[in-house]
Amino acid sequence: MPQLQLPIFPAGVTEINNQIAVEKRDGMVYYVHGHLPVFQHGEGGVRAFRMFTSQMIVNGTVKPKDIVRAFGVWMVTVKRYVKVMRERGSEGFYVRQPRHSSASVLKGEVLERAQQWLDEGRSVPDVAAELKVLANTLHKAIGAGRLLKKRIPHRTPRN
Repeated sequence: MPQLQLPIFPAGVTEINNQIAVEKRDGMVYYVHGHLPVFQHGEGGVRAFRMFTSQMIVNGTVKPKDIVRAFGVWMVTVKRYVKVMRERGSEGFYVRQPRHSSASVLKGEVLERAQQWLDEGRSVPDVAAELKVLANTLHKAIGAGRLLKKRIPHRTPRN
C-alpha cells in the first residue's frame, strides 16, 4: 500500500502544488519536494526554469495552471515550452536549431530583369507584380544590397 507523504515544506517557500515548492535564496532558485531539493538554477536562468517546469508538467508532477499561479507567467508561454519539451526534450531549451530561410526567388535572370526595371524607374510594387513575387521580397533584396533602387532626384518647384 502506498505511503502518504505529508506536504511539509520549510518556512519561506512558495508552494507550486501540495508536492513541490520553490524557494529563492542567495541568487539561486531551489525546487523542493518536502525538505528535499530536486532542482536548482540561478535567478536569471530562464532556460533552466522553462525546461524544469515543462518537465514537471510533462511528468504529471504539476499542472500548467500551477506554474501560471506560482510564477505569474502566461498560460500560452507555459504551453509553448511544454510543446518544446515534448517534441525535442530538454535539449530543445539549450541547443539552438539553425533557422532555415527560404531560398531566394530572385536569382539569375529574374534578378537581372528586376534590376533592369528598377533602373528604368519602375516602382517596386510594379516590378513585383510583373515578376509575380511579393514587393516585400524586392524590398529585402534592396535592403541586402542585391538590388539597387534607382534614385529619382527631387525636382524643385519653379516660381
